[in-house]
Amino acid sequence: MSAAVEPFPRSDGSVRWGILATGGIAKIFARDLLAHGHQVVAVGSRSLASAESFAAELGIARAHGSYEELVADPGVDVVYIATPHNFHAANAELALEHGKHVLVEKAFTLTGDQAQRVADLGRERGLVVLEAMWTRFLPHMAHVHRLIESGRLGQVRSVHADHTQRLPQADDHRINNLQLGGGALLDLGIYPVSFAWDILGRPVEVQARAAFRNSGVDASVATVFGHEGGAISTTYSSSETRGPNSATVLGTEGRIAIADTWYTPAPVTLLDNSGKVLDRYDEPVSGRGMQFQAAEMERLVTAGQTAGSPLLPPEESVGIMRTMDEIRAQIGLRYPDE
Repeated sequence: MSAAVEPFPRSDGSVRWGILATGGIAKIFARDLLAHGHQVVAVGSRSLASAESFAAELGIARAHGSYEELVADPGVDVVYIATPHNFHAANAELALEHGKHVLVEKAFTLTGDQAQRVADLGRERGLVVLEAMWTRFLPHMAHVHRLIESGRLGQVRSVHADHTQRLPQADDHRINNLQLGGGALLDLGIYPVSFAWDILGRPVEVQARAAFRNSGVDASVATVFGHEGGAISTTYSSSETRGPNSATVLGTEGRIAIADTWYTPAPVTLLDNSGKVLDRYDEPVSGRGMQFQAAEMERLVTAGQTAGSPLLPPEESVGIMRTMDEIRAQIGLRYPDE
């Protein structure tokens, strides 16, 4: 579903955020929130010193020395969960049990079963559950959907996307730690897999291949999905090599090309079958762009839309994790916390 997106959205500050975890992604997210009028009132960490340092750096009023204290804070409405993948489900459940709406970093959970439990608990408690797949909420992705829905692309027949980075190679780094859900699939592959779902819907057939590190995590993963109506999508993710990080949507009347880096705010070009440029979208956004998912969360909370966002409903996040389960089954990847 597409919609017009304000390129510089600002919050009215009525929804109060708590940040669960103090790593790099949490700091980037909190900075984008604070720069766009969102009210960030508390941060929680397993270490009080870490929480206090985070709070002092960003000007956040309250620092909690445990996640339990954060979710019990009566001044917090929404908890953003930024822990490693293997903790997402437990942290989300903890927050939901304390009556907090949750925005959960991608990948949503480790497994489809965990995702289902989180979604079910949110529904039972009447709380908003949203996956922090920030790409879904960016203006250029809304434009991609507008182009497709306009019919200018013709019938969409395929999607191709990669997410490849040269990340730290040491076996003891988090990205290469199987205990923490490390590997290319959950950190990088989730982006193109989610994009294929977004454009073509649930895969009806999944094929996958992978290469592994000595630590047991996947270093590179390639997929081919079959979708209803015969459409095909391909994805490639790797933590060993830096590739083009581009995405293409092919239709019978032309193609959409999203430049490097497609999953961040990026130019979108529509070309016909002769290669002629028919449309080009290249609008700037402020900050990194993580405020758009926060704006959607606040819209849902304020409107009482506990069934979730039409851009990424909880049941779709569950379905994506089921697809990830099938990929892992085919490549022989299993996490210790399953």
